[in-house]
Amino acid sequence: MLDMQKRLSNSFNAIISLPSTAMGFALCIQISALSWLLSTKYHLDIHEIGIVWAAGPLAGIIGQVLIGFISDGAWFWGGRRRPFILIGGTLAALMVFLLPRIDVVAGVLGIGNLLVVAVIVALTLDLSINIGFNPTRALIADVTPDGEARTRGFTWMQTISGFWGVMAYLIGAFIDNYALISAGVVIVFAFSVVPMFFVTEPRELKVQGAAAATRTEWGQLWRIYFAHGFSWIGVQSMFVYIIAFIQQHIVDGRTSPESFASQSGHVIAISFAVMNVVGFVLPALVLAPLASRIGRVKTQVGCIAIMACAYFAIAYAGYSTHRLYALMAVVGIGWSAIVSLPFAIMSEKVDKSRMGFFMGIFNLSVVIPQLLSTGVGYVLKSTENSNILFIICGSCLAISAVLWCLVSETKTVAVQASAMATAH
Repeated sequence: MLDMQKRLSNSFNAIISLPSTAMGFALCIQISALSWLLSTKYHLDIHEIGIVWAAGPLAGIIGQVLIGFISDGAWFWGGRRRPFILIGGTLAALMVFLLPRIDVVAGVLGIGNLLVVAVIVALTLDLSINIGFNPTRALIADVTPDGEARTRGFTWMQTISGFWGVMAYLIGAFIDNYALISAGVVIVFAFSVVPMFFVTEPRELKVQGAAAATRTEWGQLWRIYFAHGFSWIGVQSMFVYIIAFIQQHIVDGRTSPESFASQSGHVIAISFAVMNVVGFVLPALVLAPLASRIGRVKTQVGCIAIMACAYFAIAYAGYSTHRLYALMAVVGIGWSAIVSLPFAIMSEKVDKSRMGFFMGIFNLSVVIPQLLSTGVGYVLKSTENSNILFIICGSCLAISAVLWCLVSETKTVAVQASAMATAH
């Protein structure tokens, strides 16, 4: 195992990607099944469902920063990140198991208000995911050296995680959400626990290269935070409100309410599946080699700009399922970059001994935009044409691309890219 780890083989990159995949799969179950369960099984009103969902970003703000800070200085159960991955993965699997059994939990606890129990289960699931998510990413940074190997580690993370994310959406779309939940319990637990037997964490975090590499570049970090934040305002707004666009422009409103709801859900599931297929194929096969040639930042800028153009195209031309699916594939180009490259870019601009803390801080550039995206709902409410959603999303991604242009390439990466260009 140690020999494999030293070689940083594809097998090793796949293994260290599995804990992050487990947390991502649990998140996909939330996206696919939580609102559906709360509405159809427990008959909560839409505003009550919103209350349950609000637990997520709040848990992210608290959980990832705190756990990241603690994990940097902790060492027990043979690791720095290992304990939190094991605890988070086990709790997340348990909460996924309880999602369709909230009424049973309410009966056992003697709580008559299902909303209270739903919030408790959802909040515990979110906290569990956040306990595990930060250490899964910090683990990759801990066991890979700066430069191309680090990029490869994070792009493999997105490839593996993205594949299983697509499987989650397809199971929910073509079988049902109960099958997704049952499969999720096993996958989340196994992918969190088993890989920890094959990875040895360094007892001391050694700095690669020059000593100056440990200095935190705060100016660059702030640029990364704002650039990544604008990306996530656009992405989260799409996740939450694409239903409005689909129901107005794609699905036939003259059908029965049951058929209308079923068709809407099917189009959403296929749209996100298409986006995630591109999202998991590109990072390891395309983005990593491209980043080695031209640099990670330039690769990020190009992908984000393409995503912005795809959003504008959906706003004005995505009025059929085929065109929507095709354009969602183009959106997937930007998605593949958003969920892989920024982690590698950020990790080389911070003090390596505080990687968990900075991964937690970095997560704020995701969860705060998620909270801000609720304002888009008020804009949609006051506008007749829901295509304004993708105009807003495209504008946010365009701003993000401009802000990414202000981020400098890490010198070691720039040298590698220059050498690759010269060699070819």
